[in-house]
Amino acid sequence: MEDKKERKKDKPTSSRQIFCLSGPIHLTSVDWNNFHDRRTVAASLVQGVYILERDRQQNRRDPLAHAPPWWEFFNFHLFHILVDDVDNSIFGAIYEFKFSNFNHNHSAQNSPHYVVAFRGTINKSNTRSRDLKLDLLCVRNRLHESSRFQQAMLAVERIFAVAGNSRIWLTGHSLGSAISLLIGKNMTKMGCKVEAYLFNPPFLSAPVEGIKSEKLKHGIRFTSSVVKAGLAVAVKGLHRRPEKDDPFSLLSGWKPYLFVNPADLICSGYIGYFEHRKKMEEIGAGKIEKIATQNSIGSLLSSSEQRDLEPLHLIPSAYLTINMCQSPNFKHAHGIHQWWDPGFIGLSELHEYDPLWWMRSYF
Repeated sequence: MEDKKERKKDKPTSSRQIFCLSGPIHLTSVDWNNFHDRRTVAASLVQGVYILERDRQQNRRDPLAHAPPWWEFFNFHLFHILVDDVDNSIFGAIYEFKFSNFNHNHSAQNSPHYVVAFRGTINKSNTRSRDLKLDLLCVRNRLHESSRFQQAMLAVERIFAVAGNSRIWLTGHSLGSAISLLIGKNMTKMGCKVEAYLFNPPFLSAPVEGIKSEKLKHGIRFTSSVVKAGLAVAVKGLHRRPEKDDPFSLLSGWKPYLFVNPADLICSGYIGYFEHRKKMEEIGAGKIEKIATQNSIGSLLSSSEQRDLEPLHLIPSAYLTINMCQSPNFKHAHGIHQWWDPGFIGLSELHEYDPLWWMRSYF
């Protein structure tokens, strides 16, 4: 029995875990003013969290650990590790940037002082059960109730208390991006707009993006908007003049960076979500969409307690980047590695929500 366990631990390590084999070694000098360089660094730091947990599972320690190069290559050091209190897995990390004469180039003033990164689901026996339970909480819009999120939120609040006005980034992948998104929303409401890089963030709605017919997709989205707006008026009384300080409007100034792949049905809904908002404005149905974009049918039909919670995936504004490269399969489309590929081709656009729409609507 012991021999079997040892053989299991000694399985060959995937090249995907080894920085010199699959990491962005092409990025020997980071231009912190360059959006693509920042994307590459943020994704690599998330991968560092994944490999920290895989090192733990495989009992790999220095000098055999594979995780350190994923942050040391970019002049970060590991400031703090976040450990889940249920399964003892590593789910997050706080990195601190090491300023020096060597890396202090003209763009260094835009480098983050700290980066808080969160991994997504790891489908291994050590982590599968806990991660899948959190995925389910995310789907049910209950992620805020988990101890993992509460630990993460407390860690971010503490680093803000320590760092003061220093530049702090949030980043995450999949489930980790959902945690980052929720933290970012909370911090914005507290008056701190944190820079966030969210890779494959879950869009918790029907996978309309999988439909090939653009006409049918638009019809489904239009009908959904009308239904959501009607339900919101009936349930919440949103036919009254909206308040300037409603929660959704308060978030409008925060513009996280979202990175999505059209072939990934977990996150591709963001493409249609923002495109549909533009189309509704163009056809003169902006008032309907302004109400619909803040709500989900699931939350509107739920209990009054759940109804008061903002759907996690609905956000007013964002820089949306779409990976335009072909993905051979879902695993690649949802993976983290695509976001530092030197051959990456992306389409980026800023989508902004106007919180003062009601002034033009009512006056």
